[in-house]
Amino acid sequence: QVQLVESGGGSVQAGGSLRLSCTASRYTYGSICMGWFRQTPGKEREGVASLARDVSTTYADSVKGRFTISQDNAKNTLYLQMNSLKPEDTAVYYCAASMAYPDSCGLTQRKFRYWGQGTQVTVSS
Repeated sequence: QVQLVESGGGSVQAGGSLRLSCTASRYTYGSICMGWFRQTPGKEREGVASLARDVSTTYADSVKGRFTISQDNAKNTLYLQMNSLKPEDTAVYYCAASMAYPDSCGLTQRKFRYWGQGTQVTVSS
């Protein structure tokens, strides 16, 4: 069992930045695929970014060039640096882990078995 805990959410004005963190109770980040997803009320959860075991990354088109996913293996922590935030980035952001697809998780939700509780990000115009 892997427990994931997100932090770093909050409120920011458009154009601002936030960094989300996700710590894991077990498993070294370098051996699994990790991802960030987000969801707004009334909409389906969508993939934002993922980081595979081979350190390849995948980003949703809507965040390319603005968000960066990274990890600190020594701290078992995953990050999502979010710059140039827009009101449409407002959502609950979830951290997720995929052990079954360490190199090919992409942004496919069914490939992620473990999920955090989410952290709210609010961007005002």
